[in-house]
Amino acid sequence: MFRFSKWKIAAILAMSLLAILVIVPSFLEKGMRENIAKSLPKWVPFQAITLGLDLQGGAHILLEVDQSDVIRTQVENLRDDVRRILREERVRITGGIGGTGRQVQVRIADAAERQKAIVRLRQQAQPGGTNALGISTPATFEIREGSDGLVQLVLTETGTLERVRRAVDQTIEVIRRRVDALGTTEPNIQRQGADRVLVQVPGLQDTNRLKELLGTTAKLEFRLVADPGYNPGDVDMLNELDAAQQVTATYPVEKRVMVQGEDLTDAQPGFDQRTGEPVVNFRFNLRGGQRFGEVTSANVGKPFAIILDGKVISAPRILGPITGGSGQISGRFTVQQANDLSVLLRAGALPAKLTIVEERTVGPGLGQDSIDAGKRSTYVASVLVIAYMLTTYGIFGVFANIALVIHIIMVVAGLVLLNATLTLPGIAGIVLTIGMAVDANVLIYERIREESRLGRSVISALESGFNRAFATIIDAQSTTFVVAVILYFMGTGPVRGFAVTLGLGIVTTIVTAVTMTRMMIALWYRWKRPTSIPI
Repeated sequence: MFRFSKWKIAAILAMSLLAILVIVPSFLEKGMRENIAKSLPKWVPFQAITLGLDLQGGAHILLEVDQSDVIRTQVENLRDDVRRILREERVRITGGIGGTGRQVQVRIADAAERQKAIVRLRQQAQPGGTNALGISTPATFEIREGSDGLVQLVLTETGTLERVRRAVDQTIEVIRRRVDALGTTEPNIQRQGADRVLVQVPGLQDTNRLKELLGTTAKLEFRLVADPGYNPGDVDMLNELDAAQQVTATYPVEKRVMVQGEDLTDAQPGFDQRTGEPVVNFRFNLRGGQRFGEVTSANVGKPFAIILDGKVISAPRILGPITGGSGQISGRFTVQQANDLSVLLRAGALPAKLTIVEERTVGPGLGQDSIDAGKRSTYVASVLVIAYMLTTYGIFGVFANIALVIHIIMVVAGLVLLNATLTLPGIAGIVLTIGMAVDANVLIYERIREESRLGRSVISALESGFNRAFATIIDAQSTTFVVAVILYFMGTGPVRGFAVTLGLGIVTTIVTAVTMTRMMIALWYRWKRPTSIPI
């Protein structure tokens, strides 16, 4: 017990000093902290602890994926697939290909051609297929034959639910990229039910800008403006809007999409070198760049409409082939509009429209009240525990209290190093670990007291007390740590915050309540050489 080498003592002291240095930035003003951080190497963890939504305020928005929009997109894609398949199979149809509600219908008069088309369409539905993970995927639609050669392709309920599930997954990833681009820290983005997404952004008070970013689908398309004498069935009449959302022009735009926004690899705000107006500079991937070059080469002199979410941003005339795979979007933007548009394009398009179901703004005042309440609870718990330990165990209580202070410092330092978010339940977890840390000391001291009453010498009682209590402490802390792990992986939001602080507290308890207390008692014994145990 008393064989604490100098390097062990130095290691424990260095660990404690390092933990103190890690939490120092959390007590500095933001400006001072940023100035100091600039002068330090990047690998130095000079950062403040991240506070959650309930402590620093922020935005809370619950979004719902529009299932009708998902179905409409499914029907449109299915109609395009039917048109492509019939063209490839050279099947003649009577009338056009219609798409209404949850179905697409087409009339094929010739029975042989109709059966040939149905065979190909059934392959497109892929009933009972499996994905890359070997999981069975539901059929996306079923085929029904009616009278007079009518073929109906009706979306299945299971296929639609699977598409909604995938849309929610994609929505979460797109929202995460958009929110991260705002420069916020520790956003909480998670699924709620079958078709909802919860977004919590601590520290963000401009909820209107957040709603604009989250509510925009950002579906970018490049289409040619139709030539005079166009067929009305082959074009869409799309409006161009100004900053006040007033219609400034209407364009007959071909339905055929020449290049899609999904081929974009980057989009950055900038300024036009000729006019000085804010613009968005974009760059395509190899496929998009080749397609963009082919289209601009074949349509020199024609207007080329840039369309975002069904609205024309601008319709510049193609002055020459653009073969470099990059271009520029201008549309009388403000600087913030150009920046927001570049964020949307970089993050990608949402698969469906989102509806705001619930919106809450937690003000910094309410967050400050939570911080104050958490501080008071921590102070009261600490004072009561310290007073109890001093009254009951004397000098040994002093050692326990020193270890307790280091324990709290190490928990906070662990949160900083893990870049974890401290929430109000997290503060509750810290308060709980205070009692757990002291409880470990109580087990040790009571065991020492029992050994001393049995007539053992001071050295023997101390040694036996630590050794026999250690197994009990490890058993108790291990079972609690298992609970913390389960809470972390099974829980969400505040529950995970509680689990993180609880888990960190258990780890630091082993270090402080056992190792550090043992070291202090060993040094005290070597200095005092007592003849009795002062408990």
